[in-house]
Amino acid sequence: MSSLQGYVDRRVLLILQDGRSIIGTLAGFDQKSNVVLSDSKERVYSVDEGVEEIPLGLYLVKGDMIILIGELDEAIDQSTDLSTIRAEPLPPIRY
Repeated sequence: MSSLQGYVDRRVLLILQDGRSIIGTLAGFDQKSNVVLSDSKERVYSVDEGVEEIPLGLYLVKGDMIILIGELDEAIDQSTDLSTIRAEPLPPIRY
C-alpha cells in the first residue's frame, strides 16, 4: 500500500473490474486499497461517438474492484481531443 503514497494529490486513471475507466485526483487510500478520488470523471468509450466524460465529483472505490491504477500525464491528457477517439468499451473482467 505504501506504493500509492506517491500518487496522493496527483491525477490517476483507475480501471475497474466492470470495465469502467475513472479519472480523478487521488485524495486518499487505506490498507484495503480502498481509494478516494476528488474531482473525478468516468470516461465512457464508444465506437460510434467520441469519449463521453461523466462528472462524478468525490468518489470512493472499493479496493477489490480496482484492476489498475496509473498516474495520468496531465499535459498529454489535456491536449488530447477525446471527441475524436473511437474505441470499444472494456468488457467486464471475470476471474
